[in-house]
Amino acid sequence: GDNSTLKANNTLKANETDDDSWWKQAVIYQLYPRSFFDNSGDGNGDLKGISSKLDYFGDLEVSALLLNPIGYDVEDYTSIDALLG
Repeated sequence: GDNSTLKANNTLKANETDDDSWWKQAVIYQLYPRSFFDNSGDGNGDLKGISSKLDYFGDLEVSALLLNPIGYDVEDYTSIDALLG
């Protein structure tokens, strides 16, 4: 047993509410990063472009952003396409 996993699970349970279906009332904004906002000037939207507009999403009372695939590979699913920053 990994003790840190046990602690994380206990913390999660302690913080859960009776209504853990927040997403049912949430405003979820889906976007395609490469066409949303180009911060670097190369003609492709990028992650810095998205992060530069976080106040805009806050003004819209967006609860979560759902990004379309951002260039990961099945062999390295943690990497991000270099075009996106």
